[in-house]
Amino acid sequence: MSEEFGNDYVVLTDEEGNEVEFQHIDTVDVDGETYMAFIPADLAVEDEAEVVILKVIEEDGEEILATVEDESEADRIFDIVMERVEDMFEDDEPPKGEN
Repeated sequence: MSEEFGNDYVVLTDEEGNEVEFQHIDTVDVDGETYMAFIPADLAVEDEAEVVILKVIEEDGEEILATVEDESEADRIFDIVMERVEDMFEDDEPPKGEN
C-alpha cells in the first residue's frame, strides 16, 4: 500500500496493474479482522460515491489489502462503515434551529 498523497490518500494497484488514487474514509475492526473503506479521490461533489471495501491480510509477513470475495461479508462491512460515516456527519451538523 502506497501512501504517496498523505494519510488520507493512497494509490492502489488493481489486478490489471492500473494505479488508482483513493481517499481512505474509515477503518473498522470486525470479528478480529481489519477492513478499510475507500472512495475514488477524483470524485466530484455531485457524484454518488462508490465505496471500496478491502480487507487487511498478512502475506509473507507483510500487510496487504485484499478484495473481500464474500458478498455477504462485504455488505456487512459496508453497512457498518456507512453507519459510522452517517454518525460522523450528524455530529458535525448544527442543532436544528441554529444556523
